[in-house]
Amino acid sequence: RTRESLEKTGRSLRATREKVTENVEQTKRIVTERMGHLRENIMTIPNALSLARLCSSPVLGYLVVTEGYTSALILFAAAGVTDVLDGWVARSFPSQQSMLGTVVDPLADKCLVATLFLSLTVAGLIPVPLTALIVFRDITLVGCAGYLRFASLPAPKTFLRFFDVTLATVKFSPTSISKANTAVQLGLVAATLAAPVFGFVDHSALHAFWYLTASTTLLSGLTYLFTKDAYQFIRRDKS
Repeated sequence: RTRESLEKTGRSLRATREKVTENVEQTKRIVTERMGHLRENIMTIPNALSLARLCSSPVLGYLVVTEGYTSALILFAAAGVTDVLDGWVARSFPSQQSMLGTVVDPLADKCLVATLFLSLTVAGLIPVPLTALIVFRDITLVGCAGYLRFASLPAPKTFLRFFDVTLATVKFSPTSISKANTAVQLGLVAATLAAPVFGFVDHSALHAFWYLTASTTLLSGLTYLFTKDAYQFIRRDKS
């Protein structure tokens, strides 16, 4: 009887193990299927162009602080071309669009602008208060973006999944005033870089440009903080 009882217990344990294994495999399949709706292709031309623009930022900063203004102006113009190209490619070819691109593109612009404003301030060509305002705004927006990323991340919320660029959970859309602000900031950077090259440093027009840039920077920052049109959570398929 003891032997029969042991065999019965063994069969019961094997059956339980098989059932648990089957449930685990089924759960893994379901999770994999659902995660598939969130993952995307990040190897796109716009993302590559944005990455190139991002990598150009420290080079531009170095050229400015070493007074290589002509080279900096040329490289900045090339970076501007990549900005135009990545937007055109993304709009013209839907297969080249990605949620990552909605983050990397503005991030590259922000890094480029912040680096140039900081270096131009060190060079004495842009006032400190204006640069402080721009950097403060960008840091605040990056912090808000990080919070939204964490809030939209499905369980389990882990460090690795937070930085998994193929896991799209939130889409960011620049507002009209933000686009205008970026154009104004880039315009001021271009004019300031050109000033020592063409001899119009400290021109009154540049001073007026400073006030315009401060106004659009403040307004665009407030728009991002008090409107929900700038971001959208990506809903998961629960079927």
